[in-house]
Amino acid sequence: MAKKKYYAVRRGHKTGIYTEWFGPEGAQMQIKGFPGAQYRGFPTMEEAKAFLQESPPPSQTSLFEDEDHVVVYTDGGAIGNPGPGGYGVVVLSPRGEMRELSGGYRRTTNNRMELMAAIVALEFLDDSSPVVLHSDSRYMVDAINKKWVFGWQKRGWKKADGNPAKNTDLWVRLLQRIATLRVTFRWVKGHAGHQWNERCDELAGQAMARSNLPADTYFESLSDERAATHR
Repeated sequence: MAKKKYYAVRRGHKTGIYTEWFGPEGAQMQIKGFPGAQYRGFPTMEEAKAFLQESPPPSQTSLFEDEDHVVVYTDGGAIGNPGPGGYGVVVLSPRGEMRELSGGYRRTTNNRMELMAAIVALEFLDDSSPVVLHSDSRYMVDAINKKWVFGWQKRGWKKADGNPAKNTDLWVRLLQRIATLRVTFRWVKGHAGHQWNERCDELAGQAMARSNLPADTYFESLSDERAATHR
């Protein structure tokens, strides 16, 4: 059984301590869309109460100024793979502030949306703060942490077996951003009840359901045979 958690909202639509994150009466609704929201989860009621009683730090115009590190969660997917796709991003500052980002394309793949989620998150950030990025995409996290992608790049975007690497347009864009940031990639298990991973999944789902989605130009320019390898 999962341990109970207490969510303290110190600055939001309605401040207080909540025992649920999701739902109409959950903590998420109290901070969603609230500029400069301040909140945190705690394992005990006592810690949550102490957080509420602390003097809140002054509101910052930047989420990332003079802070230790930024925590990012990302997710992406596509219906049909390929099919309509979307990505979702949650950016959290150490001060407890949050930003949500999302978008979608009319025809794309799961892996492309996982990569796009990370790209959008990192392009949103400035270069001053270290970043810890969480994703449930083994494809992306392992390729970076096990340095496969750097081998593909050195070989002219070919894998060790000589076959072309997939999604090179997005990998180039992601590596360009990584080169300017202090970023650590961490894998998180998807669909396991993690609040931020679940929120990113929700954002991605909402994005891919929108009407009049733009084209994933690179993917749609591929032949059907080549596109099938980019899943």
